[in-house]
Amino acid sequence: MKKLLITIDGPAGAGKTTVSRALAQRLGYRYIDTGALYRGVALAVKTKGMNPQNDADLKQLCNELELGFVVNEDGLRLMSNGQDISDPIRTPEITMLASSVSARPVVRQYLLDLQRNMASKKAAVFEGRDMGTVVFPEADLKYFLDASPRKRAQRRFDELKSKSTQTLDEVERDIEQRDQNDSTREVAPLKPARDAIVIDSTDLTVEQVIKVMMSYIE
Repeated sequence: MKKLLITIDGPAGAGKTTVSRALAQRLGYRYIDTGALYRGVALAVKTKGMNPQNDADLKQLCNELELGFVVNEDGLRLMSNGQDISDPIRTPEITMLASSVSARPVVRQYLLDLQRNMASKKAAVFEGRDMGTVVFPEADLKYFLDASPRKRAQRRFDELKSKSTQTLDEVERDIEQRDQNDSTREVAPLKPARDAIVIDSTDLTVEQVIKVMMSYIE
């Protein structure tokens, strides 16, 4: 079977990360969590105490930033200038800051080039929000994974409860705010590509979602 470039887009809590990892493993492909890249930029912005709306400062930051993934005994890890930042990028604060930073064209261009370089040999599953619409419009297969807001909030709450004091209602409000930010921004708004396969995962298990995806791949 020829090597494919596969994209999986969708809102927070739709199950993209779990499904993308599982699909990549099933196919023997690389898994690329592009949301982590935006979080990496957001963490650098926070660490330096920068204004996330200052494009000149953001451009300078991106010029000095080296982001990349490594796989070790702990799984897929994000490195920033040689430092493992996989854990500190997962806080609610960085999540919201990443949503803001991701709307800046200078940041998007920096990560666009980085992501396309990562995809040069295909055989990869790219998870994100605009993979099929902007980054890889020529991808071999595009999926858009969605679920009801409450279901997505429950999934994110279960994921974060050991790391955060947020209530389920607070998580749901954050998700709705992020949906609003991501779907209404002028640059690369969150939406399915015209040729994307849309899958509602509200009442599906991970294995059922994978089965649907594999039916198109095969």
